[in-house]
Amino acid sequence: MVSKRFTVGAVAAAASLALTVTGLSIPANAAPSDTRTFTVLAESGVSTDAAIAAIAAAGGKVVARTDDVGLFQVTSDRADFASRATAAGALVGAAEEKAIGRKPKLDRVEQEHLLAAAATKGKAARNNGKKMDPLDDKLWGLDMIRADKARKIEPGDRRVTVGILDTGVDASQPDLAPNFNWALSRNFAPDIPEVDGPCEVASCLDPVGTDDGGHGTHVAGTIGAAANGFGLSGVAPNVSLVELKGGQDSGYFFLNPVVNSLVHAGRSGLDVVNMSFYVDPWLYNCTANPADSPEAQAEQRTVIEAMKRALNFAHHKGVTLVGSLGNNHEDLGAPRTDVSSPDYGADPYPRPIDNATCWDLPVEGPHVIGVSAVGPSGKKSDYSNYGTEQISVAAPGGWFRDGFGTDTYRTDANMILSTYPKKVLQEEGSVDENGDIVAGFENSVFKQCTAKGECGYYTYLQGTSMASPHVSGVAALIVSKHGKKQGRNGYGMAPNLVEQHLYRTAAEHACPEPRLQSYTNEGRDAEFDAYCAGSLNFNGFYGYGIVDAYAAVKTPVKPNVRP
Repeated sequence: MVSKRFTVGAVAAAASLALTVTGLSIPANAAPSDTRTFTVLAESGVSTDAAIAAIAAAGGKVVARTDDVGLFQVTSDRADFASRATAAGALVGAAEEKAIGRKPKLDRVEQEHLLAAAATKGKAARNNGKKMDPLDDKLWGLDMIRADKARKIEPGDRRVTVGILDTGVDASQPDLAPNFNWALSRNFAPDIPEVDGPCEVASCLDPVGTDDGGHGTHVAGTIGAAANGFGLSGVAPNVSLVELKGGQDSGYFFLNPVVNSLVHAGRSGLDVVNMSFYVDPWLYNCTANPADSPEAQAEQRTVIEAMKRALNFAHHKGVTLVGSLGNNHEDLGAPRTDVSSPDYGADPYPRPIDNATCWDLPVEGPHVIGVSAVGPSGKKSDYSNYGTEQISVAAPGGWFRDGFGTDTYRTDANMILSTYPKKVLQEEGSVDENGDIVAGFENSVFKQCTAKGECGYYTYLQGTSMASPHVSGVAALIVSKHGKKQGRNGYGMAPNLVEQHLYRTAAEHACPEPRLQSYTNEGRDAEFDAYCAGSLNFNGFYGYGIVDAYAAVKTPVKPNVRP
């Protein structure tokens, strides 16, 4: 996921951001007003008419609604609207939208190599031999999960659709364009100028097929970049990629766009949805944390219930849900005190986390396959969350500091190379205005051009955000190989069967010895120490194992057999 971030439990760099839980943006040219915007959730079983009446009685006006999960976008000029809505028997609660500040320029986890660029200059790159596409020799992750062998049996079926619930997808990228599904792609997250910068279009709703954050494009490439003799290829190079823009350009994910993305995925019959984020502004959403105000408690209860409904809806509509465990280097079954929340709207404060009443969402929500990250050596990446309570499987996520004591230590090639928008690389300073790679970035950014002069760009990132798409790609291959026709024109596979087969075919990986792993050699303090509990069959670092694309497409499905 994102660190502020880009993965479900990312380490937030210092930023004073405010924007609360909805993703409905206020137009850039809106006149100053006392009117505020809220996300409101109806109680379970309450009719739409009754919910709207309760919202009106509390002083709000409904401007948009998602009836499948009882979610409403509401404006109000009442200072006490949130408390009045929470007190209404027909409503769970309300969460206000605000916007203050900007995200930090670099993600401290995912772009660690850029923050430590001087340490890597001139070091050797990892090379895995000649592969199908020119840059595939740098994709150690595909080798680790045997995706190169899997595609000889099953490269993916065009009818299989994978939703990228993220910051967008750059459909102009030559490796993504062949597989991009324009008909099903949607943008649910209008730009919020105070957080994302000036809107690129008058409506502030970026066109489908664009990505001004970069994260979603990187995720999409790992899942399904085309095997076309150009650039690099993904885990499932023939499946269809669907943009579900539920994240802001700045890398924040708010409740309303995320819920609407999941509902659209269910309604549209998507097969897989990848979620490499957590829902802002709370790293953990708690039902009644004593450290939180009554308003903050009500907001978090709204997030918990809305996400539960959205995930259940998508699952019951046939969507396999995959989520990154997060980059906060902690056991999700025994979380540390949260010192990063809220990550906007107010200064963060220490929040002791009760594991029984607090959830990291979406990965701790229902039906989500939780993914930890490993480096090229197979060791758990130092930043990766873990723990037997929520982990499902492990996958390549990259680890800049892997290979201690060797020439590969602290090299970009330890990370995950994938597609990236030229515009974002230019903003980050690694590509110039002419589209050429800036001196000093030759080992971290790559450019490939077709005979027609269409150029694609690629860069390294690391994180559980990069691990999750490897699993989503394998899930898409499972549906492609073992799915069946459904309905008049559909094709798919029950999510429970996909999940079972994914676990059963993963390559088992035992806990390391000693089980308490220290990362002091890699420059980390004792807070990064991680204990691996469990057995060879299932443990806190690897879950049921590291996903294996080849075994997944070669092994017959056994219905209703648990791993």
